[in-house]
Amino acid sequence: MGDMTKSNVKTVKRKATRREKKEWVAAYIFIAPLVIGLLVFYIYPFIQNFWFSFNDVNRFNITTFTGLENYKNLIKDKELFQTLGNTLKYVVITVPVGLALSILIATLLNTKIRGTSIYRTIYFLPSVTMSVAIALVWKWIYNGEFGILNSILGFFGIEGQNWLSNPKTALYMVMIVGIWMTVGYNMIILLAGMQGISRSYYEAAAIDGAGPFKRFFSITIPMLTPTIFFVMITSIISGFQVFDTIYMMIPKTSLAYESTQTLVMMFYRYAFDYGQKGYAAAIAIFIFAIIMLVTIFQFIMQKKWVNYD
Repeated sequence: MGDMTKSNVKTVKRKATRREKKEWVAAYIFIAPLVIGLLVFYIYPFIQNFWFSFNDVNRFNITTFTGLENYKNLIKDKELFQTLGNTLKYVVITVPVGLALSILIATLLNTKIRGTSIYRTIYFLPSVTMSVAIALVWKWIYNGEFGILNSILGFFGIEGQNWLSNPKTALYMVMIVGIWMTVGYNMIILLAGMQGISRSYYEAAAIDGAGPFKRFFSITIPMLTPTIFFVMITSIISGFQVFDTIYMMIPKTSLAYESTQTLVMMFYRYAFDYGQKGYAAAIAIFIFAIIMLVTIFQFIMQKKWVNYD
């Protein structure tokens, strides 16, 4: 009898008040710019690019459907694997080195020393400086004839070389610039994570006799793993998308161009230099697929080492 009574009871929906409706309208108005921006500048271009990858697109965006032809040519393209190797080398070296330096600098700036704010500003400046300006300055530093680097090496009796035109050294020189640009930004994020760790952990460890290194590896690193994971994700994505510094530092006529070309540079060349937008769109989808797979793998593996307690 009780069950029948409950089943016959109808839920009465309360009508929204006039004030609630105004709040909803205001909320939609506030999020409208963001939603419109995402639709116009992200979602629509992605859908259009995905469609272009199945077409032969000329300079006037006139499409001719070709199916999977662009992807078949992409798989057979030896240049793609050469470029992918350059990109992977850039990511594999710059991400761990940059992360280690960022943690080291953040740790030093987390201590009580004079002029901490000045040091933070100095380290953070490269992150807010235009990448084009940075590339031009470092290009002058690496110049084989009158660059500062060769002048310093010559002072110590070491023979300099053309760093950016040598296929064996060009990519590594660009990596130094990439690390120098990103360390400051990552340092600020890691420093914020360190300052969020309760001092009671360190005080308890000190009472138990743990030294600075023991406290660092037993408290700081485990408690900082969520921040490290975030920095690692963003750094890897940025590494796969590196373009501007290499584009400005390595000219297309350079002997080191093939050994420094990344996936995004390959996309740019086919899209704007050759006008093969359909093939370039396939390259862009390939880059997106790699980044997505790597990111998914990281999220799966983070359960084994990231501490959220």
